[in-house]
Amino acid sequence: MGTRLLRSEFAVTGTLVFAVPGDLSTPTGGYAYDRRMIAELERLAGPITVLDLGEGFPRPDPAIRTAALARLAAIPPDCPVLIDGLALGVLPEVVALRRSHRLIALVHHPLALESGLSEPEIEALRASERTALAAVRHVVTTSQAVARILIADYGVREAQITIAPPGTDPAPAARGSGGPAVVLLAVGAITPRKGYDVLVAALGMVRDPPWRLTIVGDRHRDPKASARLEADIARLGLSDRITLAGAVSPPQLEAFYDGADLFVLASRFEGYGMAFADAMARGLPIIGTIAGAIPDTAPPALLVPPDNPVALAAALDRLIGDNRVRRRLAVATRQAARDLPAWSTSARRLAQAVAGT
Repeated sequence: MGTRLLRSEFAVTGTLVFAVPGDLSTPTGGYAYDRRMIAELERLAGPITVLDLGEGFPRPDPAIRTAALARLAAIPPDCPVLIDGLALGVLPEVVALRRSHRLIALVHHPLALESGLSEPEIEALRASERTALAAVRHVVTTSQAVARILIADYGVREAQITIAPPGTDPAPAARGSGGPAVVLLAVGAITPRKGYDVLVAALGMVRDPPWRLTIVGDRHRDPKASARLEADIARLGLSDRITLAGAVSPPQLEAFYDGADLFVLASRFEGYGMAFADAMARGLPIIGTIAGAIPDTAPPALLVPPDNPVALAAALDRLIGDNRVRRRLAVATRQAARDLPAWSTSARRLAQAVAGT
């Protein structure tokens, strides 16, 4: 998949440079989008050069920043460069390449909307990202919700934006647990934005009927968030009912989806919500929040306000306790999944955006 560039070398081997921060195999939705989109674009247009901008984004050390900017400047001016927003947003210096290079931003969601930031951090990230976005010729993003934010808060013109949402592969309907306890599944890296603290607090209010929760997601992305989550689970006496599975292989993840009765995620913001779409493809009833793009991605879901454990507990209590409601929601999500975008369609949109720069 693509031609991987070592950090000490540079050579363009295709018609596009896809610049990513660090390890492309990192188990998050953003990196999963990048990996799949690279593969789809190569099917459409041939080899792509994947440029590693270095580790530590969105908080790279000075040496990584300097090296990343040098690697971007070394790209031939006539070659389009698609830069993942996780790196671009903290590289405002790319404005120096505005006239000489064909820069395109890929914004999964604005960095300033990450949860757990202080007000000074939010303002600094917003200013940095606004400056960086002013340097690009076009912006690709994953949802209409993010597009609206970029227009309203970041000075991006609507005509500059292409929406290329993640695709969703067809999947068999989940068979469920078949046991006396309702099996809940949450998928996403353990970070403050995913709202696992809210989910655990809500589940602490739902003792009966019996349930079990598996959280699948990278536990090393934010060690402090993982430690707090483990402490919350222990404090509420839920260690025997909640399993932190960590990052898992695709076959393991498929098995978790297949054995689930209900999907739940209490995100504080989602630029799209790939896990919600995956749950829809498997016909799972879904509980989520009204944050970001979730209402557009999973319209049949039972949605509550973010950061509201009482409302979430009420939704959980309703679905855990009523199999008929779960079945109705399952039918609705399975039907809605037919309208989810295909990867090939989104790749064509992105390819057209690149061609137009």
